[in-house]
Amino acid sequence: MIKFESIEYKNFLSAGDKPTKVYLSGHKTTLIVGANGSGKSTMLDALSFALFGKAHRNINKPQLVNSINQKKTEVSVEFTIGTTNYKVIRGIKPNKFEIWRNGEMYNQESHARDYQKVLENNILKLNHKSFHQIVVLGSSNFIPFMQLPSHHRREVIEDLLDIGIFTKMSHVLKEKLTKLRNEIGYSDTQIELQRQKITLQESHIKELQSIDDTKTKEVEDEITELNDQAKALNEQNEVLREQLITEVTEDDITKLRNKQNELNKFEGQMQSKAERYRAEEIFFTNNATCPTCTQQISDEIKSEALSKAGRKLNELAEGKEALQSELGKTEELFNTTQKELVRIRNVGQEINENAGKVATLLSRVQTLQEKLGKTNDTSEAEKSLTKLYEMLNQHSKDHAEFTEMLSYSQAVDELLRDGGIKSKVIKQYLPVINKLINQYLQVLDFFVLFNIDESFNETIRSRHRDDFSYSSFSEGEKSRIDLSLMFTWRQIARMKNSTNTNLLILDETFDSSLDTDGVDNLLKILSTLDEDTNTFIISHKADVLDGKFENKLMFEKVNNFSKMKSA
Repeated sequence: MIKFESIEYKNFLSAGDKPTKVYLSGHKTTLIVGANGSGKSTMLDALSFALFGKAHRNINKPQLVNSINQKKTEVSVEFTIGTTNYKVIRGIKPNKFEIWRNGEMYNQESHARDYQKVLENNILKLNHKSFHQIVVLGSSNFIPFMQLPSHHRREVIEDLLDIGIFTKMSHVLKEKLTKLRNEIGYSDTQIELQRQKITLQESHIKELQSIDDTKTKEVEDEITELNDQAKALNEQNEVLREQLITEVTEDDITKLRNKQNELNKFEGQMQSKAERYRAEEIFFTNNATCPTCTQQISDEIKSEALSKAGRKLNELAEGKEALQSELGKTEELFNTTQKELVRIRNVGQEINENAGKVATLLSRVQTLQEKLGKTNDTSEAEKSLTKLYEMLNQHSKDHAEFTEMLSYSQAVDELLRDGGIKSKVIKQYLPVINKLINQYLQVLDFFVLFNIDESFNETIRSRHRDDFSYSSFSEGEKSRIDLSLMFTWRQIARMKNSTNTNLLILDETFDSSLDTDGVDNLLKILSTLDEDTNTFIISHKADVLDGKFENKLMFEKVNNFSKMKSA
């Protein structure tokens, strides 16, 4: 049994920096009252957040942080299971998630999701859906059992009956089945492969055994022919290698290209000088005065300048002629050298191709020589055949084992499916479940015959045998059904000792569609609950419910923060 001891929270929703602590096991019944927005239901959201990382109501995680302080949100809940004390602490800004067991914190090396699984599967043995079916009944964002999809109804029942382990076993088994089918497929492939290898090896042995003198002569002749071909190719390569004797290299091509570039550069420089001297010649020819200083240019200076320009132009013309001659020689040498290098490359390629052919021929010769050496000797081939048969037998044995395991696992899988063991357990408890539901319905003055089948669908009949569905009833009648189911789940949990807990929270249940008789009848049920049940009633009806409960807590807003006080 999970016995919740206390819940403490700060900077959570409307609660401020000063922690709010509610003791959960101090009184059999506690009434929580306050105006709208005073923080009555905050305790329920805090409890849900601490245990499952999300609020009871539809509130996003960032919205749980107090809007004024905007940080240091922290919730802690303490509970005991048997003699073991647990404390769960969860926070936002900074994020925190800690589980303490008898004062020692659980290892936090695992991922947060795995840490949550430890809390739900190993400690609480209760998930978020089951928690809200057994512990909480509320009017805000609560989804009653009858409004859950069929597979979610199944999850709740499986948790109650403690048969969820079969679902987990089924998931594990499905992985095993997939692995076994893969192993069988692999064995099939290997068996077929070994059989093919055996067929080829047996054919090889027969071939070795059938070699006679005639075939031996044919092989010897082929070897001679192949050797002759290899000899001819080697001789051809010797001739080609003599053609490779040359001093032309890639470096020679690079040097000639560099020389061309230098000559072209020098030609450009000479052209620039010639243009400069031509410009001077034109200037002194066409100008009698200096355009800069406006002074007269003497005939002597003009004659000397023209003479110098003419002389330099003649020198450059002669130099250019010599340079172009050198360029022509260099270009010719470059082309010749390049052609020679291409020829050398082609010869080298031919040599390499011949060498490859020789290697192929010699490899064939070696194979034929080995074949000749093994004439009438099948011992090695027969040894290989024996190994192939051994491998075939091993794969066949593995295949048989995997097939047997698959057959067994498939049988177990059938038992673990919804229609197997779980169905039988559910069948055993369905009469008890239905009996309890109808008992609670009668206490609540709702006289119908309510039954849930193996698919968790309802059948509802009136005294006159009229058929109804859950959706056909009024909100007040639905509320009676929801209450009956909730108390039934708690009874079943107590019987199974699976998800049994001391805590029961009714959030605005008395404020919903229950009429006066319904309220009285609900109080009657609450009075019959076991002494170890601690019930919290969150309500607006303080005037109606005052004096009907052992304890009373009042929430109010003070300076925009929610405050709790005992009334």
